[in-house]
Amino acid sequence: MKALVFDGPGRSAWQDVPDPAIKDATDAIIRVEAVTICGTDLHILAGDVPEVQPGTVLGHEAVGEVVETGAAVTQVRPGDRVLISCISGCGRCPACRRSAYGQCRGGGGWVLGHLIDGTQAEFVRVPFADMSLHPLPASIEAREAVLLADIFPTAYEVGVLNGNVSPGDTVAVVGTGPIGLAAIATARFYSPGRIVAVDLAATRLDAAKALGADAVASPDEAVALVGDLTQGLGADVVIEAVGVPQSFELCTRMVRAGGTVANVGVHGAPATLHLEELWSRDVTIRTGLVDTYSTPTLLRMLIDGRLPAASLVTHAFGLGAMEEAYDVFARAADTGALKVVLGEPRHDTVRPRAGT
Repeated sequence: MKALVFDGPGRSAWQDVPDPAIKDATDAIIRVEAVTICGTDLHILAGDVPEVQPGTVLGHEAVGEVVETGAAVTQVRPGDRVLISCISGCGRCPACRRSAYGQCRGGGGWVLGHLIDGTQAEFVRVPFADMSLHPLPASIEAREAVLLADIFPTAYEVGVLNGNVSPGDTVAVVGTGPIGLAAIATARFYSPGRIVAVDLAATRLDAAKALGADAVASPDEAVALVGDLTQGLGADVVIEAVGVPQSFELCTRMVRAGGTVANVGVHGAPATLHLEELWSRDVTIRTGLVDTYSTPTLLRMLIDGRLPAASLVTHAFGLGAMEEAYDVFARAADTGALKVVLGEPRHDTVRPRAGT
């Protein structure tokens, strides 16, 4: 089969690799219908995630069809259409028992495209299939559903819920890429008083306004704008959705005393924590990896037409155009890309033989 293989910082290729096979009784093999590229994949290519070994197939988000299951899998069967979660939980360890699947100690957590081969391929082996796969009705388009593999639960859990967004709050979202936009869309579930979107790119700020941001600003304008809107108090919740030192430090300057900074971005370099300014201000800083416990709720909202997932998809490609799609996604400032979705008709690939 073909897959996008990481070969060290700055190097990857769409190339032939062996078909995946069942290794554990809890595995399933999925034929990929649609897949997307995450900002975390760009961080891996930049060398920011050193535990990813050369030779790893990238990707942790996909929709597909079950073609084979291990003997212990009971919740899905061949022929089922499923959403592949970015997080694989064993379901038995202490972390999983409290729904902290991202912290799984039983061999799961974020493993796809990280510690094992991922989803940017024609087929993928998914561990802990009963916990990691969500059945999808035929009525839901793959280009919408695939956004619930990662960005929507990440933005919702690590940004909105960790930030404790509440009615009437002033919420600032720093970075209006896909995660930031999903945070804006899901923050609106809690009726905040206003949402301020912060970004350098005018096209992304326009997208933020379309999804419900009440005010927009560049990073240079953000502190003053939030101060003006809150009579100098600062934002109740600030969501960091970039993953660079400057954006995190900006968040800590925008938050009010007693407020919360919810960090979602993947950081590849240290950020300065100005405790000389923050120590007396009762500020809560939350970090985290998504657990995906909210995925069933978000899927119900998508099915009911309550989640604007499709509006985040700006580019579509065939699965074989993976390298072109990466180029478009990586040059988002020039291309206007938010989420790129790749997929091909079902007859374009051949089902792998069991055990090959």
